[in-house]
Amino acid sequence: MDRKTLASKTALKRPIEIDHPPADGLLPTDLLPRLRDEGYDLERVARRRAWVEEKTGASLRHTGSFSFDSEQFRGNVENPIGVAQVPLGVAGPVLVRGQHANGTFYVPMATSEGALIRSYERGMVALTHSGGVQTAVIGDENHISPSFFFPSVSLAHAFTLWVQEHLSALQTEAATTTRHGKLLGVQCFPIGRQVILQLRFSTGDAQGMNMIAKGADAVCRWIERQYPGSGHFLFSGMCSEKRASGFIISHGKGKRVTAGALVPHSILKMYLHVTAEQLFRVWHSTVLGHLRAGSIGYNAHYANGLTAIFIATGQDVANVANSACGITSFELDPEGLFVSATLPALSVATVGGGTSLPTQREALEMMGCYGTGKVKKLAEIVAAALLGGEISMGAAIAANEFVAAHERYGRNRPK
Repeated sequence: MDRKTLASKTALKRPIEIDHPPADGLLPTDLLPRLRDEGYDLERVARRRAWVEEKTGASLRHTGSFSFDSEQFRGNVENPIGVAQVPLGVAGPVLVRGQHANGTFYVPMATSEGALIRSYERGMVALTHSGGVQTAVIGDENHISPSFFFPSVSLAHAFTLWVQEHLSALQTEAATTTRHGKLLGVQCFPIGRQVILQLRFSTGDAQGMNMIAKGADAVCRWIERQYPGSGHFLFSGMCSEKRASGFIISHGKGKRVTAGALVPHSILKMYLHVTAEQLFRVWHSTVLGHLRAGSIGYNAHYANGLTAIFIATGQDVANVANSACGITSFELDPEGLFVSATLPALSVATVGGGTSLPTQREALEMMGCYGTGKVKKLAEIVAAALLGGEISMGAAIAANEFVAAHERYGRNRPK
């Protein structure tokens, strides 16, 4: 009998260990069980899953079927009961001619939206036949913005001057918390009696928000010791972590990356069934629509491609909210259409977080992007893939093929 079958059969035979009192109005049996050692071993995961099945009446047979060691859940999820399996496809090839990514790549995408991968694939192939996509990482920093508060405006202003004079000391303090990140600079944003500090860090191959939060916490505590009368909150909201904002369009967050290609008239006609003028008119129309809506950034559907790639490769999916703030541009050219995608706030990693989970690691390895020294390569591949999605969706709208494509590839209606 294998381990999973044994764990499933014994799941309900042992008492569940509960080590906390119930909240008001709840019975002890209503609370999720707290199993010893956090319950990450296969047997305790099965017992917790059986408890949920008994409590809810749902069958979790598929949730409990997975191929890797449940101990690998540790650090990625709490109260584990199994896995959520998302269909994984691949789009490509896309030829990338970048500073860090050079070659032909196949891009893993996890999604339940029919027609999505087919659309991205069409755009990637068109870009490849056009000679590939030029890419560049033009910025690389993450930032966190604690707030300090004072009794008066004059004291707040004096603090901004003090901060600028002590940058070296702040960098030294931040360096005590990590070997991989570095405090690059500090900018002050006074608001009345409050001062928001933008602490800008390099984070290496990690997304790094936990890293820079730890560094910022050390910096803030040092400031309070050195500058009496100041109080602080670690987060002010200005850093726009997992949120869209105009601030990250102008200041960036994570990897600032751009991708561009000149698509010849013949490729537009053969693969996308449009002319350069048609695609330009669609883009111009959507820019006006974005302006009327007050949108942050101008793009067709970065969020679609980002979400699918993020799930496949173990990124923090909530960072789609800031990563999707970007600008797509189409420009008429005598030879065809120049297209570009610029992402000022792309949050990606090739180490840490969910990137080392087995299937996510495999997805990164498909692109040669797992491990240290690979994050800028990944950023350039992502930007090229998103550009493919932009021209494909624009072409589908211009050629009146959008609905037909979804009817053909995306039909999955309730039976």
